[in-house]
Amino acid sequence: MIRVRFVATDGTITAAQGADGLRLLDVAQAAGQPLEGTCNGDLACATCHVIVDAADAPRLPPASENEEDLLDLAPAATRTSRLACQIILTPALDGLTVRIPRS
Repeated sequence: MIRVRFVATDGTITAAQGADGLRLLDVAQAAGQPLEGTCNGDLACATCHVIVDAADAPRLPPASENEEDLLDLAPAATRTSRLACQIILTPALDGLTVRIPRS
């Protein structure tokens, strides 16, 4: 199992785990995090926007051009913003920390 930490806007940290190959969005929703992911990973929305911890960002593969285009529409996007529906858990991401921005 891959460990993930979700940090809420108030600083509350929720620890969760997900299996190798699972989308970060699915782990977030199972952990009760407020991410909608209404497009089911089809890159038609930005409702699963997360901000990856700067120390963890290099462990992720680069965002696709389509993902970057959608992140342009996400409120409070940063240089380490990603869409949780596009992050697939692997052992290399064990210990990943992401912030949930205000919606």
